[in-house]
Amino acid sequence: MGLIVRALTRRNIAAIVAGVLLAGAPLIAFDFWLSGLIDRQGQEEVDISAKRAIALAESRVTQVIATLDGLAARGVDSCRPSDVEAMRQAAFDTMPVKEIAVIGPDGQTLCTHLGLPLGQRKMVASEPLVGANWYSFDIIQLENGQPMVRLRRQVGAGPNGIAALVPAFLFLPLISTQGGPFSAYAHIATANSTIIAHIGERPDAVDAAFVANTKSDKFGFDAEISMPRGHVIAGHAKLQWLGLFGTGAMLMILGVFSMLMPRRAPGNPVAEIESALKAGEFVPYYQPIVDIRSGQLRGAEVLVRWRKADGTLVLPGAFIPLAESSGLIREMTSDLMRRVCAEAGHALGCRPALKISFNFAGQLFCDEGIVKDVRKIFAGSPIKLSQVVLELTERDPIENFTETRQTIAAFQGLGVRIAIDDVGTGHSGLSYMLKLGVDIIKIDKMFVDAIGTDRNSTTIVETLVDLAHNMRMDVVAEGVENFEQVMYLRELGVRSAQGYVFAPPLPGKSFLQLVEAIDPRPATATEPKTEMADAQASAQVSAA
Repeated sequence: MGLIVRALTRRNIAAIVAGVLLAGAPLIAFDFWLSGLIDRQGQEEVDISAKRAIALAESRVTQVIATLDGLAARGVDSCRPSDVEAMRQAAFDTMPVKEIAVIGPDGQTLCTHLGLPLGQRKMVASEPLVGANWYSFDIIQLENGQPMVRLRRQVGAGPNGIAALVPAFLFLPLISTQGGPFSAYAHIATANSTIIAHIGERPDAVDAAFVANTKSDKFGFDAEISMPRGHVIAGHAKLQWLGLFGTGAMLMILGVFSMLMPRRAPGNPVAEIESALKAGEFVPYYQPIVDIRSGQLRGAEVLVRWRKADGTLVLPGAFIPLAESSGLIREMTSDLMRRVCAEAGHALGCRPALKISFNFAGQLFCDEGIVKDVRKIFAGSPIKLSQVVLELTERDPIENFTETRQTIAAFQGLGVRIAIDDVGTGHSGLSYMLKLGVDIIKIDKMFVDAIGTDRNSTTIVETLVDLAHNMRMDVVAEGVENFEQVMYLRELGVRSAQGYVFAPPLPGKSFLQLVEAIDPRPATATEPKTEMADAQASAQVSAA
């Protein structure tokens, strides 16, 4: 008996040691992976932030130079009412400029476009602006201590010049690459190493694990970004706890899976989608599209979600490709349109300026009878066909341009507008824009994310916008996540945008509340509800 007990004890100890090794190995691997992730993300964030700072500074200065050159060409160099009015209009048109002034021969401010009493101003530094003849770059401190950048130039052969005042903080990124407040140390300096502006506290040399320096080829500015490693580690605290928890639970999960998997019958994903369609589990979500000049709502893009019977919400990336390859995408798209008509038809119908966009797979444009089907769906709805936008998705290349173009023309003949979705990331290049005769292009989030950090992507955005405007197309920017992007897009002449900076995709009830809050209409008699509307309402209540 003693031998048996000792044998069992040895086996138990061996099992414990094996369990510790099995649990410890993933933990070590996870820590190694997390450390590498922190190093990569930390250095990447400071590198991108430094490039953004230079791009911001170059953009601000370029704008101001263009404005002052325009005034100089008109001979604005005095305090005459006509000159003050010209300065006032120029300041209004140039986003970063807070003041335009006429400067005397000894550097004193003679008058400004604001016409207000001038407070005391201290000249901190002054030097010629690299890369721009006739310009001086001044660092000014206002009476309240606020640092300002002043760009000034002479006007012709006269004694006076003109100058523009820009807040120094506009030369630095105020938003992190993750979309939150910028929390690292940053400064930008002139070609002569004069500090223009700085933000945050410079970490000690020991703590500054991530440092990036970038120099402007255009104006000689130098940007430095430094960030302690602790900033990045703090952002991954949840991952660390998840690693500890996951390691402890790993063996248990594997055991449960090993018990369940043999009993699980192989599923048919296409059959699941068919059953979900019959059960009405595919529901519309609405992402608002906003006029970034006026702030008004211009409409929404309808995005499908799979709300399963247990309340689980599945995103479209998990089922749309399968629906397209199986041919179920037509039924799914038609069902979604009917649901939008039942759910939001009255709210949209009484606001004809609002547009409602649907993703439309490229294969549907080659489907005989699709134009007739769409017309039939909206025939009994308050939503007019002139409010409908069909977004051509680019997951698969168009095989028959002639047939697709004919279908697009037929839709446009009904008043439906056609958009190309995710321009530049799919199969189209410029051929879809040039050959299909569409009405709208949608700039993909990938290019919007790179605004101010990647010159190539920024150039692509500028080119697409310019080409669209020349071809009389509207432009919608997707995936806009911060106000720096909003300001840049607005300066390019983009009118419409969507993204989390405005609102995420909203369920029907929330979207309708938003529409009513932005554009309230007098109460009318309640329209009779369809069976689908009742089903939608009950689904929303249960989800809430």
